[in-house]
Amino acid sequence: MQYSNDASLTDSALLQRFQALDGFLLEHRSLWTPKPFTQLELPWEKDLPELAAWLRQRTIEDADAVHNSPELLQAPAPFPDIAARAAELSLIDALPARPLGKLPNQLTVDVPGRKWQQIEAFASSLSFAQPPRQWLDWCAGKGHLGRLLARDGKPLLSLDFDLALVQEGQRLSDRLHLDATHRQQDVLAPGTGVHLNGEHTAIALHACGDLHVRLLQQASQRGCRQLAIAPCCYNRIDGETYSPLSHAARSAKLSLSKEDLRLPLIETVTAGARVRRQRDASMARRLAFDLLQRTIRGSNDYLSVPPVPPTWLAKPFADYCRELAALKGIEVPAATDWAALEAAGWQRLAEVRNLELVRGLFRRPMELWLLLDRALFLAEQGYSVSLGSFCPPQTTPRNLLLLAERT
Repeated sequence: MQYSNDASLTDSALLQRFQALDGFLLEHRSLWTPKPFTQLELPWEKDLPELAAWLRQRTIEDADAVHNSPELLQAPAPFPDIAARAAELSLIDALPARPLGKLPNQLTVDVPGRKWQQIEAFASSLSFAQPPRQWLDWCAGKGHLGRLLARDGKPLLSLDFDLALVQEGQRLSDRLHLDATHRQQDVLAPGTGVHLNGEHTAIALHACGDLHVRLLQQASQRGCRQLAIAPCCYNRIDGETYSPLSHAARSAKLSLSKEDLRLPLIETVTAGARVRRQRDASMARRLAFDLLQRTIRGSNDYLSVPPVPPTWLAKPFADYCRELAALKGIEVPAATDWAALEAAGWQRLAEVRNLELVRGLFRRPMELWLLLDRALFLAEQGYSVSLGSFCPPQTTPRNLLLLAERT
């Protein structure tokens, strides 16, 4: 199925794309559900032995080179065909951007560089048929995004749970003499909708899980005239399973667990070299300990271990494993070959990282499935909806923006 190269997905294409994604994810569920980190052998490896063997002989560096673009990997069949279909279904263009003009230097105070790039890109991608009248910044933090938009003189209401951030945001807005009110509010608490009204253009940049879902629900109930939402962390939900929003998603056969919802987030484009090295060392040690605990316990099951401080990486490998074992009540044999075990952990990390490339093909399709569920929900509530990217993935992998306007 071919899709238009229009600047964004609009109302007429939403359902068609959603249904195609739903079928694709269902068809290949056996490939993206199993997690290489917790399973020594994945069920699909028996059906695709050539692909599995090819991936397992590659290095960590090989995997990292294509981690964020697994569709480019020239792997044995059926990988290329699945990759091509995933890329086709994930095709979505950038939203039209308008220049913001000269901005006051005070707007960027205390904003990290990449975060400010995201804020500018988000603000420049807001395109509505009617000009906004009042801004509502949802889960606003210090309200940097809302302040940028409120420089046009429109009133701004910023909501956030953290009182310290609210107070600092009010101070920054007052310094710029903006018509802005920063209010402490748990947006998941009952009665939050009282803050929303039909004059509002509600905005949310990277509000996690239930936080942005609550905005969709409350804004549509209160008749907010416009919404602009870039979701994040779809797994941050209260229940153990995903609750679809739209009629199409509720009628779909695909069901998702909280763990399934983590899949779109497995990307590392914004991680620095030091963070990546620390992450790799931590994962290699955990995988080595997993091999150890399976041997000691005589069980082939993964054993979940609690998170430990990064300072644990400075411990000798043997001490790291002994102390982790003590946390789980496991006694480590004195004759353990620590050098061999540590090497096995790094080897397994290379295998895990390469096997994850199969799951990586489904990251964007699942994210788009989730975004289209939200888009279709808003369309059902009487909004005209468009969906597109607002910045390159190097700025943030969560670069999809949902725009909605009352028709």
